[in-house]
Amino acid sequence: MDTTRSADEHVSAAWEALSQVIDPELGLSITDLGLIYRVEVGGSTVQVDMTTTTPVCPLSSYLTQMAESKLAEIPGIDFVVVELVHAPLWSPEMMTDHAREVLGVSS
Repeated sequence: MDTTRSADEHVSAAWEALSQVIDPELGLSITDLGLIYRVEVGGSTVQVDMTTTTPVCPLSSYLTQMAESKLAEIPGIDFVVVELVHAPLWSPEMMTDHAREVLGVSS
């Protein structure tokens, strides 16, 4: 583990890495879309629960692989576990204000 970073700093780095994963259909990050439910770091392992906008999303494998790839780039992280979950089901209310504005979705 990167001893120069605290667990909180690793969690922040993980969120930053995930914000670089862009949904190619919507052009927004998976964090802005509200697709990340949990980020946890223990030692050199980061665990993430993420969802998709629909349980049958054709991009679920792509988004999961991109998230894993970005998280693996974090110094001090040696193991990445990204679990695709569908509980609770995603809804537009989970998006950031920025994402709602870009997509023209009212609050």
